Amino acid sequence: MRNINKIGFVIKPHAPDIEKILSDLISYFTKKGKTCLLEEAAAEILKKPEGFKRDDLTHEVDLVVVLGGDGTLLSIAHEAAQQDVPVLGVNLGSLGFLTEVPLNEVYSTLDTFLSGNEEIVSPRQMLEVRSRDKTSYCLNDIVINKGALARMIQCAICIDGKKIAKVRSDGLIISTPTGSTAYSLSAGGPIIHPNIPAMVLVPICPHALSFRPMVISSRSEVQIQLLTENEEVHFTLDGQRGGLLEKDELILTRVSDIRLSLISSPQRNYFDLLYKKLGWG
Repeated sequence: MRNINKIGFVIKPHAPDIEKILSDLISYFTKKGKTCLLEEAAAEILKKPEGFKRDDLTHEVDLVVVLGGDGTLLSIAHEAAQQDVPVLGVNLGSLGFLTEVPLNEVYSTLDTFLSGNEEIVSPRQMLEVRSRDKTSYCLNDIVINKGALARMIQCAICIDGKKIAKVRSDGLIISTPTGSTAYSLSAGGPIIHPNIPAMVLVPICPHALSFRPMVISSRSEVQIQLLTENEEVHFTLDGQRGGLLEKDELILTRVSDIRLSLISSPQRNYFDLLYKKLGWG
């Protein structure tokens, strides 16, 4: 059973009623004898004197509560996973595949989790991305794509050291099962249950229509080499961080040993989420 004493709050500052929702949750935890720590934006909303930088908050707490949408959760997921701090995402956005707990279920979910029920904690695979002698982590995906005014780009793909293809396209996505319902899905990739150990490699508008999305083992390592020169080519991690790529630059991606502990509502499962969020009803 986890020892949960310090709660950190990460928020979407302009979400409707954010001040009241945040205050009510702080009151809930305070009555349980917990200490609440706020990121800078949350401290400013409540007119508190001090707040933590978002990247530093996970070093200080035992649980992170995210009030916002999936983008807000993705901004903290890589830090939380590295510190083995569980995350509860409260959906104040629109779609909410990651911030899946609706406001009317947040207190019952917290009661269940704080009572020691680990069955509602979903361990999510993270990608470990190495480039320029730097290692980074992401929950959803790494995306390589051309700039707004660039032509198609060409990349060489190797899996476990074996040459697979040279692809001309608008870009490439390497996704986790969690990220399979994000950009990967929009680009024609499959939906993969989060418990399946896999990665998805999805081309964005490939020149050769025969190059289709691939599901590969989570034990594999994917190497992408940019072959295009004199074009603006970007790489992004979870749509939050990234930079520009240069010709012949390599990006190595594999499933990390670390996991994000994502808390879900005890009143629904993954298929309920798909049913509701994708409008299958």
